Amino acid sequence: MGGATNVGHFVDLFGPPGFGVRLAGLCDQGEERDFQRGLDGVGSYFVCVADLEDELIRALGAGRVEDLIEAEGESGPFLTFTRQPAHRDRARDQQLRRFMGTRSGRKIRYGHLLAAALDLTLIPAPLAGLLSAV
Repeated sequence: MGGATNVGHFVDLFGPPGFGVRLAGLCDQGEERDFQRGLDGVGSYFVCVADLEDELIRALGAGRVEDLIEAEGESGPFLTFTRQPAHRDRARDQQLRRFMGTRSGRKIRYGHLLAAALDLTLIPAPLAGLLSAV
């Protein structure tokens, strides 16, 4: 979408009022106001505590996410990242989430990996809500 502020544009494109289409979206907590305004009356949205990566990391557990990072050959960069003064005192789940945003394309790549590794009985509530809405 190019950012949450564009939700209204996509509503106009895919489901403007009167078309009978119900839209559903998933947003980060900080984007809730944009989604509320953009989907008002034409859809529903589900809010992630921080973001989708945060939800997936909590559902999988830090150890499993670290296993995925290792399988991707990024244990070294992750270790270097966690030793940096700005990150060394953070909780492990916060380090993992922030690490995924430190390099272009990493969030998308790990988003797929985290979702694929997810036990279907542990789907985070916002994602489960979205899936049941569609």
